Amino acid sequence: MITTHISEPNHFLLTGATGLLGRYLMKDLTLAGVPLAVHVRPNRRFSAQERIEAIFSYWDQQLGKVLPRPMVLSGQLGEESLGMAPSDIRWAAENCTSVIHNAASLSFVSTGRDSEPYISNVNGTRNVLRFCQEAGIHDFHHVSTAYVCGLRSGVVLETELNEGQEFGNPYEESKVEAEEMTREADFITSHTVYRPSIIVGDSQTGFTNTFHGFYAAVQLVNTMCNHSAMEKQFTGHSDFHPGRVTLDGTEDKNLVPVDWVSSVMSHIISNPQHHGSTYHLTPRNPVQIRTIHAVLQASAKMFGTQLFGNKTAIEDATEIEQFFYEHIRVYDSYWRNDPTFDATNTRKAAPHLPCPHIDYKKLLFLARHAIDMNFSWRDKLIKRDASSLVIN
Repeated sequence: MITTHISEPNHFLLTGATGLLGRYLMKDLTLAGVPLAVHVRPNRRFSAQERIEAIFSYWDQQLGKVLPRPMVLSGQLGEESLGMAPSDIRWAAENCTSVIHNAASLSFVSTGRDSEPYISNVNGTRNVLRFCQEAGIHDFHHVSTAYVCGLRSGVVLETELNEGQEFGNPYEESKVEAEEMTREADFITSHTVYRPSIIVGDSQTGFTNTFHGFYAAVQLVNTMCNHSAMEKQFTGHSDFHPGRVTLDGTEDKNLVPVDWVSSVMSHIISNPQHHGSTYHLTPRNPVQIRTIHAVLQASAKMFGTQLFGNKTAIEDATEIEQFFYEHIRVYDSYWRNDPTFDATNTRKAAPHLPCPHIDYKKLLFLARHAIDMNFSWRDKLIKRDASSLVIN
């Protein structure tokens, strides 16, 4: 028999629950005793309920105990009333007082405003806000990004948003629009914004289920090495390399592990005195491109590439270099030098949760873990006796 808690009107409704950050938030908020409901899209393999059960099965194994399950609301972010059944709409209106809007598209390229990332990040946010207004939900927690700063340099404050900056890609622009939209919703009485920088895998286990940005570069270099027609030297090192990298190595990148981002967010969400502010979830010490470059070489056992200089054109690109840059082009804006992100609010709210430092050793650990995972992850549904489950 499934044990069901009596519903109380204090649930947090989480979108984007099945993404990397979302699955950590579900675990951490559940452990913190936060009543949780999740809005989930079914896929070809699993229903919405099964997708959440598969994720919690993983956490059960990792933690060695069975966690209480959230209320699962099946739907689609792009549809009216978030595509939920009337009974789920009614349940959410009666039991949810807060929303954690975490669903987003990470696409850096776009064919127009009727495509990603605008569909998810702008239109999806509009739909969530409309649902909040209809359901009488006034407490809104919005997961944005530190890169709403666009191409700004210098110090970027948590209090700043649209300063007339240019953007490096459509993703940044769409997230500014989404954040502005939430701030303009006059029915929201408490508005909390979380701006993580570049999220990578778990600092302790290396786990990730998404392979963008840094991981895309690791995968590309490893694929090139593994499929090279050239024989490897007896040491096992590849005897070819892309050659020249058009960066100077001093560029700063702000990498943050997903477990830390989730821990800080869960702490803030669990403590209402911290609601209503904007938080840069960024590290004290960025990683320089020269460190990332060294990790890319070491992870693929491919040495000899050179940092050629920032924005230096290569007029005589080799075939290997052309292949590399063609396939990494989507992330051109990813590798630029970051500004300095002020994180005063974050350090004041969570001084006991310092960001783990991502150095060469840690980054190589993350890269090798992704390689071991073959840059893919599929949750497995483990059938359990219903008597062992507790539903919030």
